[in-house]
Amino acid sequence: MNRKNLTVLTGATTDKIVFEGKTAIGVEYRKWGRKKTAYGAEIISCGGAINSPKLLQLSGVGDENTLKNLGIKPVHHLPGVGENLQDHLELYVQYECKEPVSMYPALKYHNQPKIGFDWLFRRKGAAATNHFEAGGFVRGNDEVAYPNLQFHFLPLAIRYDGSAPNKGHGFQLHVGPMNTDVRGHVKIRSTNPDEKPEIFFNYLSTPQERKEWVEAIRVSRDIIAQPAFDHLRGKELSPGSEAQTDQEILDFVAREGESAYHPSCTCKMGLESDEMAVVDESLNVHGVKNLRVVDASVFPAITNGNLYAPTIMVAEKAADMIMGHTLSPAKDAEYYRYLPEHAPAPEEDAALA
Repeated sequence: MNRKNLTVLTGATTDKIVFEGKTAIGVEYRKWGRKKTAYGAEIISCGGAINSPKLLQLSGVGDENTLKNLGIKPVHHLPGVGENLQDHLELYVQYECKEPVSMYPALKYHNQPKIGFDWLFRRKGAAATNHFEAGGFVRGNDEVAYPNLQFHFLPLAIRYDGSAPNKGHGFQLHVGPMNTDVRGHVKIRSTNPDEKPEIFFNYLSTPQERKEWVEAIRVSRDIIAQPAFDHLRGKELSPGSEAQTDQEILDFVAREGESAYHPSCTCKMGLESDEMAVVDESLNVHGVKNLRVVDASVFPAITNGNLYAPTIMVAEKAADMIMGHTLSPAKDAEYYRYLPEHAPAPEEDAALA
C-alpha cells in the first residue's frame, strides 16, 4: 500500500473503458458524484462474472446489434460477451436429529452472548467455524468417470441466510451437480452504469441437469439411510415424504434451489475462431488491444467444485503473464476416473464389504 505506483480508490464506480480506436487507454469512473478518467498502459477488468461483461458491454465490446439498440457505439463485435453464464445450483436435504447433538442451542438468544465473547476474546467456540465441517464428492450414477455431485454437511437444519431454522435439533446435506450443461447470460439493459443487468441463469433447462438433480436427491437420501445414521436420523424435513417421483423432486428443486454463488464463464477463454470466446490464452480480449479480463468469467466451463481456488490460480498466472515472467511448462496430471470395466464383481464387492 506504500508503493508510489499504486493508488487504491474505494467507493468509486467504473462507468466504462476508454478506447482510442480499438486500443484501451483508460477507464471513466465516478467518485462522490464527480466523473474522472484514469489512464494506463493496460486495462484489466476483475469485476467477476457479472460486472466484467457488463463493463465490456457498456464500453462498446459485445454483440453489436444489442449495443446499437441501446444507443452504444460498438468498438468491437464480440457476441460471446455476457453469454455462457454458468453457476452451481444447490439446496438442502434436511432431517430431524433424534439426539441433542446439533448446533440448535447456538440459535437461542440466551446462549449468544457467551458465543460472541468466546469468539471475540478467545477465538474459539461456536462462532469460530462456519460449521461445514464435512464435505465430499460422489458420483450420481455409474456413467460418469469422476464425481459429479458435491456435498456439504451442516449439524443444523436452517437456510443459508439463517432464516427458517427447524424448531429443534436437526442436520442437513447441501447438495448440487457440479458439471452443469445449462447456459445463461448477463446483458445490460441501458447505458446507465447504475442499472443492474439482466441476469438469466436458466436453471433446470436441460435433460442432463434435471437427471442429475433427481440423482442428487436420491443419493443424498441413500447416504443418510445408512446404518451409521440410525441413531440420529429422524423425520425427513426437506424435501419430505411428499417428494418421491422424479417430477415431484424436480418441483421441489425448482421451488427451493439456491445459487451457490458461483457465477462464471461469461467472458470465456477460447480461440478467436470461436465466436463465443471473449479472451485468448493470455486473457487478452479478442479484437482489441491493452485490455484483459482476470476473474472467474474467463472459465470456458464451470469448475467441478468451488470457484475460489481456481480463480486465485487464474489471478496468479495472469500476474506472471502481465509481468512477463517465464511460465512453467504445462504438465498432464493424473486424476481418479471410475471405469466400469474395472469395477469389482458382485462377489468381490461382498468380500470387500
